Amino acid sequence: MLWHYRFVASTDLDRLAQTAYEAHRSAPPTKGIIVQAGGQTHTFHTEFTAGRQGSLVISDEHASSHHALFQLAHGYWFVQDLDSTNGTWLNNRRIYQAQRLKKGDKIKIGRTVVAVISA
Repeated sequence: MLWHYRFVASTDLDRLAQTAYEAHRSAPPTKGIIVQAGGQTHTFHTEFTAGRQGSLVISDEHASSHHALFQLAHGYWFVQDLDSTNGTWLNNRRIYQAQRLKKGDKIKIGRTVVAVISA
């Protein structure tokens, strides 16, 4: 049996890896999230913060300025508390680390409920 080895120069591999990385970084996320808060519906395609300041403004004195972070990772949306004063609650349970979101979830930020319409 004859074995044939083809050696690829490390610069070729580096170039290939860089090209793949750049293609991945420039591609828009394919999965958005739709949430409803305060009677309004919002759609996001990239990570965002919710609170009295941020991309999803919560007009609630019990919400921190930057209360929670919503992130897309591995095709799923997650919510994470940002060390808020009153905590972030997912389906009536306080969260202490990032939690995966699904349609129908309810996130409490201050006294405001953010409902996941689509994730």
